[in-house]
Amino acid sequence: MPRRVAMIGAGMTKFMRRANDTPKEMAFEASKMALDAAGLELKDIESVALGTAPDAFDGVHMKGEYLSDGAGSFLKPYTRSFVGGGTGVFTGAHGWWHIASGMFDTCLVVGEEKMSSAHPHPQGAFLTIFDNLIERNLGPNLVWIFALEMNRYMTKHNIKKEDIARVSVKNKGNALDHPCAQLGMKITVDDVLNSETLAWPVQRLDISPTSDGAAAFVLASEEVAKRVTDDPIWIEGVGWNVDTTIWTNRDLYYPKYVEYAARMPYKMAGIHNPPKDIDFAEPYDPFDYKELHHMEGLQLCRKGEAPILTREGVTARDGDLPTCPSGGALGVGNPIAATGVMKLCELYWQLRGEAGKRQIPKDLRTGVAQAWGDLMQVGTVVVMRR
Repeated sequence: MPRRVAMIGAGMTKFMRRANDTPKEMAFEASKMALDAAGLELKDIESVALGTAPDAFDGVHMKGEYLSDGAGSFLKPYTRSFVGGGTGVFTGAHGWWHIASGMFDTCLVVGEEKMSSAHPHPQGAFLTIFDNLIERNLGPNLVWIFALEMNRYMTKHNIKKEDIARVSVKNKGNALDHPCAQLGMKITVDDVLNSETLAWPVQRLDISPTSDGAAAFVLASEEVAKRVTDDPIWIEGVGWNVDTTIWTNRDLYYPKYVEYAARMPYKMAGIHNPPKDIDFAEPYDPFDYKELHHMEGLQLCRKGEAPILTREGVTARDGDLPTCPSGGALGVGNPIAATGVMKLCELYWQLRGEAGKRQIPKDLRTGVAQAWGDLMQVGTVVVMRR
């Protein structure tokens, strides 16, 4: 049986365009905050798990090696994970393995991304993920690829654009209460609908911003956790799934890769009825429709039902199933790998009652975080419990 693993401290930088900060400095800042929160020093850390996306974002070749000392891994076992946008949550699972396996008693998990280094825009780096012979010659970018997926989702379930826009309104509003948020703002559905169209039905306010930043947390074995804190938050389940890269051969209205990834941690955590057993969720929301898409993949509602729950206020911070109470990628920012780690940090802070102005106003016991990466392909899920 795997050992129990607890999160005992978390920290994150401000998410924004940070031209004056190096990736190492951001990784160091978040790591130190997490260690200070846990009441530990770097000498107490036995292993380090780092998550960061393509080298092109930080503009450094072999940036896993480049970031190692900034992430606190000098003379320590150290590994870098990379599964596109799913990296941050997967890195949490990666750190969990280190301790659950019995190899280490402590692990520092770090997610970092400096996307502003990719000129003229990070979308240029994403061109390389497409099939070199069939797709790349078309010059695709993620915006129009996800416009296809969003349009299919809307068409399949007869969803109105304003029902999707409500996600952006909610999350950017939630982010006003997050001290590290890049794009917290009070907007209306009409603001979203009147924003610039990039590739129909995707408009500018449907999309998360380009961000730089880092987030980190400390994991510990049960023995260490109970020695240093009276209120550890337990990782009860981890899961992942990789679907085919041939996205043109799939019906894009439903993310099977998220459902399959969620089955693993739900089984580990004894979750049989997700809408009832899970108190709140932090699904990945780089586009507003993806929050809805991923809620359905996480089995938090039936297919096509997520927009209705959002419209009825169920997913609001004071609703029955608060979703992205942090403000998510849409509001806090989206420095790819750091975003997933931020979401795991948010589970920790919410479950500990330390989320400040964004604290969910009800008793919380179980939360789920999810991230997604590559071309509608990778799902990563972690369940945490107080």
